[in-house]
Amino acid sequence: MSADKKTVTRLDSNYMEQYDAYIARQKRKKKRLVRRLVFFSVLVMLIVGSLTAYHLNQRALQAEKKEQHEQLEDRLANLEEREQNLKEEISLLNNEEYVLEIARTNYFFSKEGELIFKIPDKDPSY
Repeated sequence: MSADKKTVTRLDSNYMEQYDAYIARQKRKKKRLVRRLVFFSVLVMLIVGSLTAYHLNQRALQAEKKEQHEQLEDRLANLEEREQNLKEEISLLNNEEYVLEIARTNYFFSKEGELIFKIPDKDPSY
């Protein structure tokens, strides 16, 4: 027998109509189920994608803040060192002998009866 020919005649009975309606309902249910699954799959993918993007953005922001924090810590260390140096200089400037020594070396002040000779820094052999 060939597959193209139908040898069985379909009966138009109440049972067959109910069976056809049942099959049609099953197809509609299956179609709705597939649509719901596709919708929820897309929804889940969107949520996962947005959460992943947010996570990556937060990691980049964290790395930036960490770098900024390290730079500020370095700056703080430099400022603390400078503060310590300035405090030492203040304490030295409160010492009268130190101030007089600076005045003698930088401004050529002399003690009474003392002569100051300036020696050139350059080599005279030029």
